[in-house]
Amino acid sequence: MPTTSPGEWVLLSYRLPREPSGPRTTLWRRLKRLGVAQLADGLVALPADARTREQLEWLAGDVTEAGGTAGIWLARPTTAAQERELATTMATARAEEYRALAEQCRAAADADPAERARALRRLRGELRAIGRRDFFPPPERDAAAAALRDLAAADRTEAVAR
Repeated sequence: MPTTSPGEWVLLSYRLPREPSGPRTTLWRRLKRLGVAQLADGLVALPADARTREQLEWLAGDVTEAGGTAGIWLARPTTAAQERELATTMATARAEEYRALAEQCRAAADADPAERARALRRLRGELRAIGRRDFFPPPERDAAAAALRDLAAADRTEAVAR
């Protein structure tokens, strides 16, 4: 996280018709999967890099194809404090996801071996997905990774015992 001047962010401003609701729901899910910061209704932001810019450009295209309007903007917060606030909001959201994943790992440890193996595969995928939208990693990331390692170790120990 920069402590001097704020960095560049890519913004997507969009507006979609209320009906049909399908494109709105699809857009909302895709934005959530990307881990955007919601700045206002119809305005989201991600730290700017080639990948985030391309992802938001694709979504802007989806919006226009669905009969809406969309624009991509590059911007800098006027203060480092504004950027820290955005980063903190995003990190808090990821921390909640990591905590939930760690709890699921602990719950899966008590499952039967077949269910534990399925949970391990699913939770590994979830950890990767969260990591793709984690621009400002919170401490909970390490705890979730440790819980997943513990679950994998329990699964290996059970497999050896069989």
